[in-house]
Amino acid sequence: MRLTVIGTGYLGAVHAACMADIGHEVLGVDVDAEKIKALAEGRPPFFEPGLHDVLTRNVQSGRLRFTDSLREAAEFGELHFVCVGTPQQRDSHAADLRYVDAVIDGLAPWLRDGSLVVGKSTVPVGTTARLVARMRELVPDRGDFEIAWNPEFLREGFAVQDTLHPDRLVAGVLSARADAMLREVYAPMLRAGVPYISTDPATAELVKVAANSFLATKISFINAMAEVCDAAGADVVTLADAIGHDTRIGRRFLSAGLGFGGGCLPKDIRAFTARARELGVDRAVAFLREIDEINTRQRRRTVDAARDLVGGSFTGRRIAVLGATFKPDSDDVRDSPSLAVAAAIHQEGGDVWVHDPEGIENAHAVLPALHYTTDPMTACQGASAVLHLTEWRQYRELDPAVLAGVVRTRTILDARNTLDTERWRSAGWKVRALGRPAPAPVTAVVPGPPARVTIPQAAGPGWAAPATDSLSLVPK
Repeated sequence: MRLTVIGTGYLGAVHAACMADIGHEVLGVDVDAEKIKALAEGRPPFFEPGLHDVLTRNVQSGRLRFTDSLREAAEFGELHFVCVGTPQQRDSHAADLRYVDAVIDGLAPWLRDGSLVVGKSTVPVGTTARLVARMRELVPDRGDFEIAWNPEFLREGFAVQDTLHPDRLVAGVLSARADAMLREVYAPMLRAGVPYISTDPATAELVKVAANSFLATKISFINAMAEVCDAAGADVVTLADAIGHDTRIGRRFLSAGLGFGGGCLPKDIRAFTARARELGVDRAVAFLREIDEINTRQRRRTVDAARDLVGGSFTGRRIAVLGATFKPDSDDVRDSPSLAVAAAIHQEGGDVWVHDPEGIENAHAVLPALHYTTDPMTACQGASAVLHLTEWRQYRELDPAVLAGVVRTRTILDARNTLDTERWRSAGWKVRALGRPAPAPVTAVVPGPPARVTIPQAAGPGWAAPATDSLSLVPK
């Protein structure tokens, strides 16, 4: 099939390359001339494992080309994927749909008869219906186009794998013809047994934001538990392991730490609450504001923990930050918790040195006041504390004995709970991990008579539980 992908950012570039890889003729479209040039030469404009090979292979085969012309795109194919960004508006939590609207405005006059426009961007529910009305206003004498919604579920660092081998495909369509066209696009996946869910556009639009909201809820839940564990002297990793064995809960996304960031989860849950308010059902998703607050508080808690480790003040102290991207296997620093922590420490007078395997250039563009290095040992040279903020594999492989020879103080904060803390402590390091207590000294226990335990009578008339102070997870 001949199809186009409009918008060649993170989502669009991966989708275009992968659609060509399964045999389609693909034309990628973007207004950024430099990006188009790089892609046409087989150079991805961002880091994503596996993308370079897929992109190069399909550019060289001729199945994948790029242009900056919507007219050329309309003349090239009959199915057009819209993959432009939907960032948060500057003055509200709502999604900014100007780029989606611009694609519709530019494409509509040139569409071939029977064209299908398929949105993949994350949008507020009701967007498809609004765009159908918009296109009818733009070309009132034609009614032979259709719009469908086909949300993406890519994980940065696994985007190529997730596109070629998705765990499900969701199609929000208004006709059997649109459904048949999308089934043809994804025929190799369907033959491989990938579940295909055909539904209405509104449901398809909600699937993505609902999924992201649920994942954000799991992350913030375990981070709230980490806060309780810190107060109670409990271990959040063991807690997560224990409750994760419950098949109704599962262990994935129950990793306590610095919290989520990036270009999706934070802005998507905020846009969801904004849209729910417009629909008059904001109370139904009011919990998402608490999820957002818990996530933001993890950044403050990390700064507080680091400050305690260096004696109460960052002033004049060198702090090593391991990790700048919001997650490993990516160069994306959008809403990065790691950079937010680094910036806060810098503002409090810390001399911050940052290392990241892929995100240094992007981080420097966002926060040029910090020091950056491509060598983790250089970042840690003379440091009063090392902060492990992004869970890159190479940080787990660092030798704490070797690193001990370059730091000023053997102190590390594991804000992602992925380091082997016993290995670091054995090398003489003081280790702090969010939601995990320091090991208590072992003392001998002398056997004695069993303690007498008084068990209160079962609840009934006149019985009252002893008064306790309530614990608020989210202070108002």
